[in-house]
Amino acid sequence: MGHENPNPATVRPEDSRFGLDAGHGQNDGPGHGKQGFAALALGALGVVYGDIGTSPLYALRETLLAATGGEQGAVIAPTVVIGVLSLILWSLVIVVTLKYVVLLMRADNNGEGGILTLVALAQRSLGRARSHVALLLGMIGAGLFYGDTVITPAISVLSAIEGVKLITPALDEYILWIASVILIGLFVMQSHGTHRVATFFGPVMLVWFLTLAGLGIYHIADDLSVFRSINPYYALLFFRDHAGVALAVLGSVCLAVTGAEALYADMGHFGRGPIRGAWLYVVFPALWLNYLGQGALILSDPSAIDNPFYRLAPQGLLLPFVIMATVATIIASQSVITGAFSLTRQAIQLGLLPRMEIRHTSEQTSGQIYVPRVNLLLLVVVLILVWSFRTSSSLSHAYGISVFGTMVVSSTLAAIVIRRHWGWSLPATAALILPFFLVDVSFFSANMLKLFHGGYVPVLLAMGLTLVMWTWMRGTKILFDKTRKTDVPLLELVTMLSKSPPARVKGMAVFLTSDPETAPASLLHNLKHNKVLHERNVVLTVRSADTPRVAEEERVRLARITDDFWRVEMVYGYMESPNVPKGLATLRKQGFKFDIMSTSFFLSRRSIKPSPQSGMPIWQDNLFIGLTKSATDATDFFQIPTGRVVEVGTQVTV
Repeated sequence: MGHENPNPATVRPEDSRFGLDAGHGQNDGPGHGKQGFAALALGALGVVYGDIGTSPLYALRETLLAATGGEQGAVIAPTVVIGVLSLILWSLVIVVTLKYVVLLMRADNNGEGGILTLVALAQRSLGRARSHVALLLGMIGAGLFYGDTVITPAISVLSAIEGVKLITPALDEYILWIASVILIGLFVMQSHGTHRVATFFGPVMLVWFLTLAGLGIYHIADDLSVFRSINPYYALLFFRDHAGVALAVLGSVCLAVTGAEALYADMGHFGRGPIRGAWLYVVFPALWLNYLGQGALILSDPSAIDNPFYRLAPQGLLLPFVIMATVATIIASQSVITGAFSLTRQAIQLGLLPRMEIRHTSEQTSGQIYVPRVNLLLLVVVLILVWSFRTSSSLSHAYGISVFGTMVVSSTLAAIVIRRHWGWSLPATAALILPFFLVDVSFFSANMLKLFHGGYVPVLLAMGLTLVMWTWMRGTKILFDKTRKTDVPLLELVTMLSKSPPARVKGMAVFLTSDPETAPASLLHNLKHNKVLHERNVVLTVRSADTPRVAEEERVRLARITDDFWRVEMVYGYMESPNVPKGLATLRKQGFKFDIMSTSFFLSRRSIKPSPQSGMPIWQDNLFIGLTKSATDATDFFQIPTGRVVEVGTQVTV
C-alpha cells in the first residue's frame, strides 16, 4: 500500500489467518531458544525492571509525607509507618505479582505483550463491528503510556542526583544542570542503539538489586517491629484511623508500582519465564527488604524521613551509592524510552499514527529500534518538566495518573479478552478481573487529587495524543471512502486494456495501493499521461496483521490476473517493519521473476485540501493534513530504493 492511503496498514480482525493463532498458551516469545534462561532473566533486570527498581528512591518518602499532610519534620506515629509500609508491600503483591506476572502475561499475542497487544486480541474477539471500542481504549492507554515515558526519566534522574546534597550542600544549585546534562546524554545515546550497552545494563541492575536487599537487611534490625507490615491488617487499620489522608497516601503508594506495565510490554523481548523468574527471585525480594529497611530506619530515627533511601548507606559509601543510583535511574529511563519506540512502531502498524522513520539498531534483535522524531520530542518534554518542577518531590505529583490510567485501560481490555477470546463465563471473568479493576480505579482516583498540582501534565499529553491518533484514523477513513467513489475496478480496467492494449515498455511495474480490488491511481495516471504499460504489472497491497509477527511462508501471496497482470499481497505483523523488495524477492521460490534493477515502483502522492463537508471540523482537517505532511515518505517506510520509484501527484479534499 502506498500513498493511495496515508495509513500504512489496514487492520482487519480476520488478518490473524496470516499469522499463528495467539492466545493464552505457553508461547514464551520469539527467538528465545538460543539464549539460556539465566541470560534472559539477567537481560530483563536491565531493561524491564529499571523503572520499578528505582522506585525505593522516593516512594516511601513521598508516601509518608502525604500521610503527614506534607509537613516537613512532623512527628510520625509508628502505626503510620507500619500502615504505609503494608500498603506499599501489598500493592507490589496485588498489582505487580498477581495482576501482571500471574494473569496478564498469559494474554500474549504470539509471545508479545503490551497495551496494543491487548487491543489486537480484543479487536479479534469483538469482530469488526465493535472493534472500534477496543481501538479507542488503546488510544487512551497509549497516550497515557507516553505520559509515563516523559515523567519517568525526569523524576528518576532528579531523585538520584538529589543525593549529592547529602554529600555536600554546595552542589544543590547545580542539580538541575547535572540532571539535564545526563538526560541529554541519555537521549543522544539512543541513536547508537541499546544493544551496545545492554550487556552492561543487566549486571549493573543485578548489583543494584543485591545492594538494595543488603542495605535493607542491614537496617531491619534497627526496629524489628517493622515485620508487622507483612500483615495486611495494618494497611486496613491505616485507612480506618487516617481516613482524611487515605486518598492522598494512596496517590503516593502508586509510586512503588510504577514500571509494572513494562513487565507486560517487554514480554516479547525476553519471554514470559525469564521475566517472571527475575521478578520472583530477585526484584520482588530486593524491593521488599529495602522498604522494610527504610521503615525500620525511620522507626528508630524519625529524622531519616527527609531521605530514608540514601540514609541507609554508611556515610563513607554515600558517594558510590549516589553514583550507582544515578546509573540505575539512567537504565530505568532507558527502559521506558525503548518502550516508547516499540509502542510507536506498533501504533504506526495499527494505523493510529502516520509513518515515521524507524531505524533498526541491532541485526540480531528486531525489537531494538530507534525513532528519531519521537526521541527528540521526548527529550524536549523531559527537559521542560525538569526545569518546570525542579525537584523530584514536585514532579511526583505529576506521576501516577498516567501509570494507573494505563492500568485501568489494561484491566478493561483484559476483561474483554478473557470473556470473548479465552471464552470464560461472565461470572468467572468478573470474579477474576473485578478485584484488580477496583484496585486500579482506587489508585487512579487517588491520583486525580494531584490533577491541579502537576497531574494535569500526563492528562493533557494523553488527551493530545489521543486526539492525534483519532484524527489520523478518522481522516484516513474519510480519504479512503472519498477516493473509492471515483475508483475503477481493477478487473474492469485489465479487461479494457486487453481489448485495447497501449504501447509496451520492457521491465516490471509495481503499483502500491491500499485496495487490491480497485485500480491504483498511479496506474491510471501513468496510462493517462505516459500512455504506456510495462510488460509485467504488479498491483501490490501491504497489510498489517493483528499479530506481532507473520511467518515467512505466509508473508507474500501471489495471484495471477492475466499473463501481464498479477496481484500481490504482503502481510507484516505490527512488531515488524515492511520491506517490499525483500518480500517480492521471496516470490522467486514460486517461479515469479523479480529483478530490482528492471522494476519501477509507482506511488501516488496526494495533495490534500480541507473541506467543510468532510465530516470533520476544519481545524481537524488541517491537523490531519499536517500529519500527512509529517509522515515519512512511503519509499523509506517500505524500504524501496529511491532510484526505482516514480511518484504521481493528485489533489483531493477531505
